[in-house]
Amino acid sequence: MNTLFPKYSHRKEGNLTIMEQRLLKQVNHLVFDLDNCTGCGICVDACPEEAIVLGPVGAVRRGAIQYGEAVSVDEKKCSYCGVCVVMCPFNAMSLRIDGEEKLPIIEREGFPTYDPVRAIDDEKCILCTTCKDVCPRTPEKAILRDVPAFEGTDAAGLKKAEAIHANITFDCDEEKCTVCGLCGDVCAALTVKKKPFSPEIGKVRGEVKWTQKLCDGCGVCSEICPSDAITVTREEAVQEKRGKVSITGDCITCRWCAVNCPTEAITVEKLFEGDIEFHTEKCPGGCSTCVEICPANAIYLPSPKNPADMHGEVEAKIGVNKDFCILCGVCVNACPGEDIIVLKRTGIRMKGKETDLFKTIKDKLLRPRTSKVREGDFGKVELKTAE
Repeated sequence: MNTLFPKYSHRKEGNLTIMEQRLLKQVNHLVFDLDNCTGCGICVDACPEEAIVLGPVGAVRRGAIQYGEAVSVDEKKCSYCGVCVVMCPFNAMSLRIDGEEKLPIIEREGFPTYDPVRAIDDEKCILCTTCKDVCPRTPEKAILRDVPAFEGTDAAGLKKAEAIHANITFDCDEEKCTVCGLCGDVCAALTVKKKPFSPEIGKVRGEVKWTQKLCDGCGVCSEICPSDAITVTREEAVQEKRGKVSITGDCITCRWCAVNCPTEAITVEKLFEGDIEFHTEKCPGGCSTCVEICPANAIYLPSPKNPADMHGEVEAKIGVNKDFCILCGVCVNACPGEDIIVLKRTGIRMKGKETDLFKTIKDKLLRPRTSKVREGDFGKVELKTAE
C-alpha cells in the first residue's frame, strides 16, 4: 500500500543543497551550504542515522570534478534531528522546521554545543585591518568591522593628509627683521612689503605679512632668515579613529588574527585539541591538494633550501604551521596517499551536559585517523582508521 507521507525531495538553489522531508503536519528542510562546507567529515561521524557520507573531498574542493559533493546527505535516512548542524564547525548546515531554524536535538533531548573563545579587547584594539587581512575565511564573514571612513579620506583614499589638523603659529620679530625679502621669495604664505626709502630714517623699513591658510608650517622661512627674526611652530593633532571590530560566529578559531594582532588585543582558542603529523617522505611529488584546500591556510609548500645547508637531509615536500591548524581533518580526507597525514584529536571544547549520543560521537572524533582515500561507490570515499 502506497502512503502519501512522508515525501522526500532533493534540490539545489545556487550554492545551497536542500533536503526536504514533508510530513502530514510538518515540513523539514536540511540546508547545506556548499560554499561553507570544507569536507572535514565531522558531520559524517556525528550523524546518528549514518545518513551522511564523505565524497571525493580533494577533487571537489579543488574544482577538478563537477559531479560530486564533499559530503552528501540521504534525505530518506536523515531524521532531521540537527546533530550535524550543531557539530559542523564551519556553519555549513542549518535545519528549518516549517520555515523556522530549529534544533530538535537541543530543544527536546538536550545536547552540548561548541564553547568557542574568540574576543577582541576594545581597549587594546587600534582598529587596523591586520585581522581582516590575515583571516583565511571570507573576511567579511568572520571579522566584522564597524569602522567609519577616516576623516579626510575619499573613496580612492587620495586625501588622507586632510585628516591631520595642524595648529601653526608664526611670529616675526620686528626689531630683528631687516625686511630683506628672502622669506617672501621662498614661501607663498609670506608677503614682504617695504616702505618708501627716506633719508630721514636712513634704513629700510617694512613689514612681513603672513597668510595662515597658505602656511603648512614647514619652517623654511625660519631656516632661511639671516637675522633669526622668524619663529614658526607646528602642533599636529590627528583625529582619533572610532569604531569597533568584532569576531563573528563564522570564525573557525585558526588564530591567525590573534597571532598577528599588533597590540595583542585578540584572544582565540581552538575548538579541537590534539596533534597532526605529516610523513612527508611518503608524499607524492607534484601534489598540493592539502595546501589548496586547507580552510585555515595552515599547510604550505616549503621554500627550497640551499643544498649546502641540508647536510644529507631530505627536503620536506609539505609543511604545516600547527599554530594555525584547527585539526578539522579536511587534509586527511583529501590526501590521495596512504598514511601520509595522521590526525590525533584529544579534546573538544564543548559546553553543556555530555549526553550518551554525544559521548558516542566524541569517541569517533577522538579516534586517530590517517589518509587512505579510496573511492568505493560512485562519488563516495572510504577512509582508514589509524592504529
